[in-house]
Amino acid sequence: MTPAIFALLIFLAPLAYSPGPGNMIFAAMGARFGVAATWPASFGYHLATWGVTLAIGLGFGAATQAAPGVAQAVRIIGAGYVMWLALGLWRAGAVEDGVLRAARPMGFGGGMVLLIFNPKAYVIIALMFSQFANAPGLGVVGIATVFTLNNMLAFALWAAIGTRLARIWSRPDQAALLNRGLAAMLGAVAVWMVLA
Repeated sequence: MTPAIFALLIFLAPLAYSPGPGNMIFAAMGARFGVAATWPASFGYHLATWGVTLAIGLGFGAATQAAPGVAQAVRIIGAGYVMWLALGLWRAGAVEDGVLRAARPMGFGGGMVLLIFNPKAYVIIALMFSQFANAPGLGVVGIATVFTLNNMLAFALWAAIGTRLARIWSRPDQAALLNRGLAAMLGAVAVWMVLA
């Protein structure tokens, strides 16, 4: 591992692993469906992550700064999408024999949409390039790849945490309470996305 990659990973650790829209959604999906069911959405999210990171690294960020209305629209649409996910989780059915009966996990396309409308991701990516754009031996593709793989690991960890919570809270009444608690957290994230 080069010193530049090590420094980038240290920089990303608190940003990638802190509670945010993506992490909370994957924790909620892990709680409801298990870690394996989160992989299609994770692949979609991270394919979009890699593409958006490349685009920002190659100058898309400067273009959106010239049109601040675009950033505001992304923020509002993203908050609406997260709130929609929170409402779905709030209304989700009970778990019977470890299987969710009245809901389905987000798929590949949903994961892509989640990244595209996640303003925290754009802020982190722009901040990352402000610090590492000229790091020796990384380049835009290297930064995008390290960022994407690190973020994928963070989502897997949050999905596993959600799965563990679901095992601890396995009775139907506890599962409903867990659903509502996770939905409330997602709702709070949506409000934060609009106000941030």
